[in-house]
Amino acid sequence: MTSPIPNTGTSPTERTLGGYARVATLASVAGLRSMLPLFATTIAASRGDAAATYQGQPYALLRTRVALVGLALAAVGEVIGDKLPTTPSRLAPLPLGGRAISGAIVGAVMARRAALSVPTGALLGTIAALGGSLVGYQSRATLGRVTGVPDRVWACIEDGIAIGLACAAFTDKR
Repeated sequence: MTSPIPNTGTSPTERTLGGYARVATLASVAGLRSMLPLFATTIAASRGDAAATYQGQPYALLRTRVALVGLALAAVGEVIGDKLPTTPSRLAPLPLGGRAISGAIVGAVMARRAALSVPTGALLGTIAALGGSLVGYQSRATLGRVTGVPDRVWACIEDGIAIGLACAAFTDKR
């Protein structure tokens, strides 16, 4: 009898845990920069080898040029806007809600991509985004207070961390 799971050298449990770890990693980025994980997901969806994974609606929307360009502009706008003194706290209800939604979306998409439970991915994504929001806020506030280095510097470092985590979430071959 042939196993429905291809032999990739890892057990089903390892693949499941690895898949959910990628979900949590990418969704936590939504706590730092809410548009970046959505943009990263459109990049992954538009790659040629991802065509089979992102079939059907709403996943096919991720493969459109409109999604790619629109989310790229939103991500760049957010990176710039984050440095402005008038930008509200990420922990305010509206920004926090947006981060939770972003985390849920990328969590669901990443779970589907890994052939895992989509509702579980969405829930994990929401939790990871909320956690990322709190950790990002506390880290920047504490580092700024302790070091005296301006918040804009820590915001730029946070941008780099967010980009690195988003890239790390897509290091698998799926």
